[in-house]
Amino acid sequence: MNILLLGSGGREHALAWKMSQSHHCDQLFIAPGNAGTTQYGTNLPIGVTDFAAIKEACITHHINMLVVGPEEPLVKGIYDFFQADEQLQKITVVAPSAAAAQLEGSKAFSKKFMQRHQIPTAAYAEFTADNFEEGKKYIAAHSLPVVLKADGLAAGKGVVIAETHEQAQEVFASMILDKQFGEASSKVVIESFLRGIEVSVFVLTDGIDYQLIGHAKDYKRIGEGDTGLNTGGMGCVSPVPFMDEVFMQKVESRIIRPTVDGLKKEGLIYHGFIFFGLMNCDGEPYVIEYNCRMGDPETEVVMPRLQTDLVALFAAMDNGTLIDTNIAFDERSCCTVMAVSGGYPGDYQKNIRIEGLAHAGDNKNTFVFHAGTRQLDTTVVTNGGRVLAVSAFGNNITEAVNLSKKTLAGISFDGMYYRKDIGYEFA
Repeated sequence: MNILLLGSGGREHALAWKMSQSHHCDQLFIAPGNAGTTQYGTNLPIGVTDFAAIKEACITHHINMLVVGPEEPLVKGIYDFFQADEQLQKITVVAPSAAAAQLEGSKAFSKKFMQRHQIPTAAYAEFTADNFEEGKKYIAAHSLPVVLKADGLAAGKGVVIAETHEQAQEVFASMILDKQFGEASSKVVIESFLRGIEVSVFVLTDGIDYQLIGHAKDYKRIGEGDTGLNTGGMGCVSPVPFMDEVFMQKVESRIIRPTVDGLKKEGLIYHGFIFFGLMNCDGEPYVIEYNCRMGDPETEVVMPRLQTDLVALFAAMDNGTLIDTNIAFDERSCCTVMAVSGGYPGDYQKNIRIEGLAHAGDNKNTFVFHAGTRQLDTTVVTNGGRVLAVSAFGNNITEAVNLSKKTLAGISFDGMYYRKDIGYEFA
């Protein structure tokens, strides 16, 4: 079949790499893709929310399956767009409906959903400009630290953990009154801080059944020792040592199964990935957030470990046989370390030449996934804050991290930075 993949980051490079291995994949197109995705398919210069151009590409290239990488087209209703168009209805779309994508698109929606289905999460309240003064009083009386979240999509920057009431009040006013994130922060969710270790779990679901396809722990802070500003993710490890059978049984019975059952009960059409952002609080799992797609850089460790044909899983999701599929994993540890532009997550330069890519990664134990790159004539240059995700296998996390760093040592671009302590607490 011919497949169109939407997106341009490390997640999409890893998905393209994985899908291209399937005997079900005849031609792969990536819109817009990056310098790395050209190894596995044809890049198309189309924006991920340009639905008209996506439709035209699907017709021109006889697309049989659409796989959506980033969140914005999901929330904007690309699944519904395809279902409503006679020329596109027969295409398999790996994405939830816009109504179901509210799990990621609205923090308030997801919190209410969890309440309705008794899914463990932090206590919360929500506020808008209409009850702003009430929100200030709520913050003043709240225990510290306190978490403030912009309700809508804010490119991963809409969450603040405030250590003081003064900071919380400033953030609250900035989000609602100053419209820091535009419409995304017209509503703010304020919730209790959960102490524990963060972890991500991923499933593929048809809205009735699901299959676990992996879990991982990522590292958000720019500085070593988890210090400094938050980023989109500086690295990731999988499997996570504390994710044993007992903990995973709690995750499935208390969180995953009730979520999928809740989608079905509420008539929310869901054909795609669910990302469960969890907190392990002394062995008890709580949901921090849902995402309606794979994470980045988690995909860069989950896909190498997944030994099952990904396109076959998508087909099973579409035809109702997902429950009958067998999922296999590489039992080794996998790590990814993200090389970023100088200045990230603040201001940074683009179009910087990247050296050493030609001989980096062997596609067996090491993989170089492009996150923010583009082809400039015959040269690969930087095109984002997060530039490359270098993944590697090892017999344990330390071995995997060391191999990632060894591979990164052979790659360079002006201003390149990466954390050397990914997986430090499991060393």
